[in-house]
Amino acid sequence: MFSIFKKFKDGLTKTVAAIAAKTHGLFGGRKIDAASLGELEEALYTADFGVETTTEILAEIKAAYRKDPELKGQQAAVIGAAVLRRVLTGAEGRLPDVGGSLSPDSSGHKAPPTGKNPMVIAMIGVNGSGKTTTTAKLAHRLKGEGQTVIVAACDTFRAAAVEQLKSWADRLKIEIVASHTGADSAAVAFDAWQAAKARGHDWLIVDTAGRLHTKGNLMEELAKIRRVLQKNDPTAPQHRWLVVDGSLGANSIEQAKVFHQSFGLTGLIVTKLDGTSRGGAIVGIYRQLKIPIYFIGLGEQPDDLQPFSADNYARAVFGLEA
Repeated sequence: MFSIFKKFKDGLTKTVAAIAAKTHGLFGGRKIDAASLGELEEALYTADFGVETTTEILAEIKAAYRKDPELKGQQAAVIGAAVLRRVLTGAEGRLPDVGGSLSPDSSGHKAPPTGKNPMVIAMIGVNGSGKTTTTAKLAHRLKGEGQTVIVAACDTFRAAAVEQLKSWADRLKIEIVASHTGADSAAVAFDAWQAAKARGHDWLIVDTAGRLHTKGNLMEELAKIRRVLQKNDPTAPQHRWLVVDGSLGANSIEQAKVFHQSFGLTGLIVTKLDGTSRGGAIVGIYRQLKIPIYFIGLGEQPDDLQPFSADNYARAVFGLEA
């Protein structure tokens, strides 16, 4: 548990440092006063926590300060973390464990079960969000949990995307279905589903295109992939996740709205939080859309993709320990 919290703390270092710099070490034990409350308000806005969340945090700290004029910064941090946990109630997405699908036959070999369809995750997002890399990291994580997975390289419009996913798959020993740049992405998705079905795999993760000539073309391409998958399984893709770049801050909210309206998102992955001081954007995205956050990216290594934990996030942001 401590090691997981440490990943959150290390991954959110820039956000924590930015807050600490603007509050002049308030959470290190300094006593609360009017000036420090102003500093905290500015810090929370700068970190992209937004008006609603910042107002709620300040209101509760001010209420505690009125009751206890000796209130210390560390106590204020505890209050702030509690507000964040409350605001993020319901934000933690959790995948079902669909593993264990392969059972040994009488000869000891594992054979694909009959009638089992793979669960499909469609990874959606604009180029530069870390979508392709995150697809590989997610597959690696599921594989490490004992589940079977295939990835589909369906971003056939970006020259480097297919090769990038192939490289990750080779490095992490992940099964992949891919074609050449410019191939029909929906056909790749269809073939990948058939392969996952034939091999009795638990999961199919589809890396989709992030940019076409117009937004309408992109949304139509995503819709086409969905229609083709549904020829195999009317419920697919069961998960439609938007991968957003955490360094975009509040701007990612508008991006999420557009994809949600067009594709009906069921989850979010927020990446690159280790490289930004605007880590509060997670809260704004969830408040606006109420879409669960399944994972966050806290670094470049495969294991730096971590399941979102509201408690670990809130404690890390306010510099508290596990």
